Amino acid sequence: MSRTAIVLGLSFLLFAPRARAQEVLEGEVPSEGDYFVIPFEVPEGVVEIEVRHDDLSDVNILDWGLFDPSGFRGYGGGNGEPAIVGIEAASRSYLPGPITPGTWNVYVGKARVDETPARYRVEIVLRDTATLAPQPERAPYAPVDALETGARWYAGDFHVHSRESGDASGTLDEIAMYAESIDLDFVMLSEHNTTSQLELYASTQAAHPALLLVPGIEVTTYQGHAMSLGGTTWIDHRLGYEGITMAEIAGAVRDDGALFSINHPSLSLGEACIGCAWSATLDGAAIDAIEIQTGALSVTSLFLPRTIMRWEELVAAGHHVVALGGSDDHRAGMGTGTFDSPIGSPTTMVWAEELSVGAILDGVRRGRTVVKLGGPDDPMIELSSPELGSESDTIVADTVTFRVRVTGAALGASVRLVRSGVPGEEIEVVGDPFEHETTMIAGASENFVRAELLIGGRPRVITSHVFVRPSTPGGPDAGVVPDAGAVGEPGGGGCSCRAMNAPSNAGAWAMLALAIVIARRRA
Repeated sequence: MSRTAIVLGLSFLLFAPRARAQEVLEGEVPSEGDYFVIPFEVPEGVVEIEVRHDDLSDVNILDWGLFDPSGFRGYGGGNGEPAIVGIEAASRSYLPGPITPGTWNVYVGKARVDETPARYRVEIVLRDTATLAPQPERAPYAPVDALETGARWYAGDFHVHSRESGDASGTLDEIAMYAESIDLDFVMLSEHNTTSQLELYASTQAAHPALLLVPGIEVTTYQGHAMSLGGTTWIDHRLGYEGITMAEIAGAVRDDGALFSINHPSLSLGEACIGCAWSATLDGAAIDAIEIQTGALSVTSLFLPRTIMRWEELVAAGHHVVALGGSDDHRAGMGTGTFDSPIGSPTTMVWAEELSVGAILDGVRRGRTVVKLGGPDDPMIELSSPELGSESDTIVADTVTFRVRVTGAALGASVRLVRSGVPGEEIEVVGDPFEHETTMIAGASENFVRAELLIGGRPRVITSHVFVRPSTPGGPDAGVVPDAGAVGEPGGGGCSCRAMNAPSNAGAWAMLALAIVIARRRA
């Protein structure tokens, strides 16, 4: 061995980061509840902690997160790599900051336990020298000034994951570049149960001054996924742990100044997508919005009729729930497989006074959204009324005039209004732009009306609802002023999804393949 090699070897031993202590914690996963914690002690002088975790099974799936003595320090979910937190740096999904002496906790979620007794192994490495380089690109989140002024329809995606989610791979910069390439105005980074992405907003926003990054968190539970639209504070998602309820989760979202939206409520793929379908109990009054379409329409259209039905059930119960769409992209738009869902598929249009976080959220609150199920290149449909104020989603009048405007539609498309779940007559789109006007007499109680653009007889673009209440006590006789495009009276009830063409068998096979893809990714 040369003298140079010996010197280099000694230098490595002398200056390599040292583990001050290492502890192995092994045990049996408790049979009760969906969550448990594994405590460990951190003494003075530690500057970095590494947590290596293993579910010791090819069948069981455990999710992993970390608390310091003061609270949340990160959630990697099914991340396979160790979690590292230091003073000036952290691994993905986790937060850098002071290493406070005291009791820390690894918190564990039982995503899937089919093999019992289930066991776990955790190795805790405490260091007095950091292994991660400082990350100067991190900074506390702060909303930016409006990127553009002026009221118009802004195009965006409310459901995008970066590599800060354990099951995703794209960087924020890659996401922003793809969103810009398809002319989106905004994207919401919606990581699973973490806020680590928010510390990267400032540096990414500075590099992409025309694309608005909207804060958000996907509150991911085993009984459904919900979006904290505009959320910047970690939400304790451990449904059932120490009595946590979905109502408390929804309340915490609103306390953060955010909106509570249910994601992919009908995406029922069993253990292939754990907790994706909504099964939690929650009063509709706590729900601000619902994701009516998730991912590429060619793949997930099978679930659209059921989701529309659930949306209409909420609205019929008196809850003004707004329609959103989200791609649920996990690969920064770079996934090219049949079952990938690139950013912008679908695209949600929001009428906002300016391109700012506050204005986009206000547009959602007012119900000013249109969901392009196929993506940003879909035609646009607008539903308006001279009786509708700019600050409200509700018209109080006995007679209402609705105007539908369509742009970008090819010949063969049609439009219809859907009143309280019952579709009206389909009107062929002739010309670009195309406009149609119809008059409706209010019913005895609140009605809700939306517009749909149909291509090939199937809904392709859907607006949120406009609500109509009679100004006359008890309401006039329910009915419609006859004209070529009059909206049918609800009569015995019903649901627009009944008028949708049923997905073909090819769609069912697509869902089977999608389940396999998701299962592989989740594992």
